[in-house]
Amino acid sequence: MTSLENRQASAQSRAGARANAIPSALYVKIKDHLRRSILDGRLKPYDQLPSESALIEQFDVSRITVRQALNDLQKEGLIFKLHGKGSFVSKPKADQRLASLQGFAEAMSAAGHEIYNRVAGLREVPAQATVAGKLRVAPRSRVTEIKRVRFLNRSPISFEVTYLPAEIGARLAKADLETRDIFLILENDFGIQLGNADLMIEAGLADAGLARHLRIKRDAPVLQIERLTHTADRRPLDFEYLFFRGDAFRYRLSIERKHTRNAARRL
Repeated sequence: MTSLENRQASAQSRAGARANAIPSALYVKIKDHLRRSILDGRLKPYDQLPSESALIEQFDVSRITVRQALNDLQKEGLIFKLHGKGSFVSKPKADQRLASLQGFAEAMSAAGHEIYNRVAGLREVPAQATVAGKLRVAPRSRVTEIKRVRFLNRSPISFEVTYLPAEIGARLAKADLETRDIFLILENDFGIQLGNADLMIEAGLADAGLARHLRIKRDAPVLQIERLTHTADRRPLDFEYLFFRGDAFRYRLSIERKHTRNAARRL
């Protein structure tokens, strides 16, 4: 290739790079503009975003550039799309990290959220087979059942059903279950040191009763959790069914790759 051809090829390459950079810069500008409007509260949860046509006219860009910006915002969880209706601002989800054993109110309060509980029921009941097996008590022996609706920033976020030995439940009946976590009451008031918990997490759908408590539609998605908490000396103490609104809550965790000894040697 001659020097002239080299210069022409280089010029074409630079022109191509500039052409590719323009749409990228434009879609980032649109995305950042909409993100700021969402994060500073000008666009509130469930507000509708300007239409694609309006954004095309406002920023003088192509439809593909607008869609790239909207797709990125959707991947970030800031917006959701309804077919034939447009794009809307998502309701921010609260999240709790699974790095340590914490009560919900304990974790959410530390993150600056307002928490309170409505006690929907507290009674002694005969332990059904699953509960008896988890708590290692005789079937049909008496246990305490506590039902609570938990509110995050004044909106219902979860419905929780807790089972404990009857003697512990009798003491909890006198405690402030509307503003305090059961975990903190057990540790700080009763002097019971908690150790670890086993969790099983799965997707579920709200039945009529759960929908009423959480103010959601029947068959709306929920995050369904079973949690068995043990004392520091490994005795089962607290078995719970937790139901979180699928549109308002999520768990976060970090995991590490565990290498086998042979793999470590190869590395």
